Amino acid sequence: MAQITINIPDDLAQRLAPYQSQFSSLFTRLIATTLLGQPPSEQSTTTPNLPNTSITYQEILDFLISQPTSEQIIGFKVSETSQNRLQTLLQKNRETTLSPAESAEIDLYEQLDTLMGLLKVRAYTTLNAAPQN
Repeated sequence: MAQITINIPDDLAQRLAPYQSQFSSLFTRLIATTLLGQPPSEQSTTTPNLPNTSITYQEILDFLISQPTSEQIIGFKVSETSQNRLQTLLQKNRETTLSPAESAEIDLYEQLDTLMGLLKVRAYTTLNAAPQN
């Protein structure tokens, strides 16, 4: 198995450590749907078929690849299309009518939200720690 190393500040690594087990799965899906152009159904058999998530993955991946500033990270929001999909899933969850695939999809939205939340906290901390001129 190949290994890719990403350098991040030590304090961010400590904050992300509890979520380390989720990164491989999340980034595998991100890469498959965005860089390789595979729809979710063509991904490995360990990756569930998750409809309508590639747009959100693409948005977040494109955003992170753009090397955003701390201010941009803090202000980041997914598109209205992604927000509408999440609202649909949340409503179905309240009505207890989620399919297994939709349940897995909502779990992935939660993971993406956790990742972006941690990045926003780090960005905010970085901005507040910067010397004031």
